Amino acid sequence: MAQQISILGLCGSLRTASYNRGALRAATELMPPDSTLEVFEIAGLPGFSQDDEQDPPQLVVELKRAIRAADGILFVTPEYNYSVPGVLKNAIDWASRPYGDSAWAGKPAAVMGASIGAIGTARAQYHLRQMFVFLDVHPVNQPEVMIGKASERFDEQGNLTDAKTRELIRKLLEALVAWTRRLKASERG
Repeated sequence: MAQQISILGLCGSLRTASYNRGALRAATELMPPDSTLEVFEIAGLPGFSQDDEQDPPQLVVELKRAIRAADGILFVTPEYNYSVPGVLKNAIDWASRPYGDSAWAGKPAAVMGASIGAIGTARAQYHLRQMFVFLDVHPVNQPEVMIGKASERFDEQGNLTDAKTRELIRKLLEALVAWTRRLKASERG
């Protein structure tokens, strides 16, 4: 039996009925066998201040603990003004500080996102991948999951109903779990 792989899901949208939350819910249903997906809510994180990084708020401590406990990370992000939402960037900043104590270092990750626009969240995802370089996060490169025209792929309750998109998410999650296993094996080896 394969070792259980735990993935931590982070959603860059705070809106309860967002398509990205719907995509994250779908991901929890599509996880491969021998893997789990737990969601951490970043709502309520205060704005990052270097003044507080040595004695961070409790929610930041919990976020860093959850990241470290997870084998891998799934980022689900909308695109705001051609980039990642401020709340997601804020969570990333908190978990990377203070310098030398980043919870992100060495983590495998996957990225997906949904938007009403035709290109999904391509620009936000690429900005996130740029951040990964400094954070030493190791992303899955393929498949890319950029859910465009999201209003046609989700029902009124925010459930992902598009079969092709569900299959693409399933493939991304399989790739993330396989990549996570591979990185863990190389650490041991």
